[in-house]
Amino acid sequence: MPSQRDTDETRIRQQIDKIIQGLREKDLDSLGQRYTTDVVSFDVEPPLQHVGVDAKLRNWAHVFAVFETVDYEVRDLTLTVGEGVAFGHAFGRLSGTLKDGTATTGMWVRITYGFEKTGDTWLIAHDQVSVPLDVRTGKGVIDLQP
Repeated sequence: MPSQRDTDETRIRQQIDKIIQGLREKDLDSLGQRYTTDVVSFDVEPPLQHVGVDAKLRNWAHVFAVFETVDYEVRDLTLTVGEGVAFGHAFGRLSGTLKDGTATTGMWVRITYGFEKTGDTWLIAHDQVSVPLDVRTGKGVIDLQP
């Protein structure tokens, strides 16, 4: 019989899978169900922080406005699960076809997740997406591979 921690990790991974599915289907309703109402997101797009699920969903709506088709993948997801909170890190890549028909393979970013458990449901309370910075030029390095 799996331990509670194993069950919780499985549920968190299922939430990440649902985010991937929601992005591929461009389903904002499904995506909104994966975050706490007061989620704080440090995304790659300005401003420095996006507070609340509506702000997070506006970021995804912006992506959907630019992309005709969306693909998203997560690699190397590592989780540390506690009683009611968990954190994880992974690499993510958004790719697809832009509205003008241009195909893009996207870029790999670093993702950090903070989860809260309510009942049996794990929701993202915080996420941070970043790219490495070339200190000399002040520009993001977007051609790295995991």
